Formats: sequence, C-alpha cells, structure tokens
Amino acid sequence: MPGVASYRCRVIFRWWKISLRNEFRESRPGEIKESREDFLDDSSLHIQIAIVFGAKVLEHVLSLCRRNCDFLERLPVPLLLYIISFLELEGITRLSQVSHGFEMICNSNALWENIVENLCDTITPEIKELAQEMGWKKFFFTNRLQLQLQLRRRRQKQDAQNKKLTE
Repeated sequence: MPGVASYRCRVIFRWWKISLRNEFRESRPGEIKESREDFLDDSSLHIQIAIVFGAKVLEHVLSLCRRNCDFLERLPVPLLLYIISFLELEGITRLSQVSHGFEMICNSNALWENIVENLCDTITPEIKELAQEMGWKKFFFTNRLQLQLQLRRRRQKQDAQNKKLTE
C-alpha cells in the first residue's frame, strides 16, 4: 500500500571470536541476518543457538518471532510485587491462576507484606514479628480480635521466658 510503512522484523545474531592467538586478533565479528519468517524455518540455526546459548534463550527468541512473548512475566520480581500490590483482592486471586510463577508471587510473604504496609498507618515491631511468624497473607486475613489475642499470648509467653531468665 502506498504511504504505509512496512515494518520488517529481522533477527540478527552477531558473534566475536575471543582468543589469545595472533591469527584471530584481526578477525571481524560474524553476523547472520534473517527475516523473522526465515528464522522460524531455519532449524540448523535453532540448533546452533540452543548449543551456544541454551534452550531457554532459543525459546525466548522463537516466542518473540512468533509475537507471543509475555513481557509481564519477564519483569523483575520486585517490580511485579510493586505492581500487583495495587490490585484488588479479586485481581490478585485471578492473577495467581495464570501461571505457576504468578501463583508463587501472589502468595508470597513479600507481596502481602507490601499490601499490609500500604494499608496500615503504623506497624509496630511486635506486630511485624507476629506477621512474619504466621505469614503476612494469613496475618492480612485474620480479624483484629484474633490478632489481639495472639499478641496477648505472645506477650505472656515472652514475660514467662524473661521471668525464667531472671530467676
């Protein structure tokens, strides 16, 4: 179509020979350029990539070429935790069902600690210790009366231990 730019995706692999031998000092980088479609059909190049870089890299490049790469899953975990901590509870539940990786993140102590810290004004060291002991997700879903009872029991237990140490 005239006036419409055609976006041609190309796969380019470059490599360098690193050697202490004099004969390789002046060697130029090697390069292979293929269209996305040609790369998807080039099984010998797939084998070379798998040997040099591993199967995960090959699968990632193939996914990119097929245009079905999930960029969300490639984000660093701390950034994912930050983003997920703003979701509603129903959204977190649904996201946890997407994949094993998201299930682990959505049930992690780190996520639920972020959520609790975002929702609470102050968290005392005692409350933080209790939450770490019981798990931040369980802490989040436990009602206040039960938490107060558990805090009272912890204090009594600590007082009894302190009393034994001073005797």
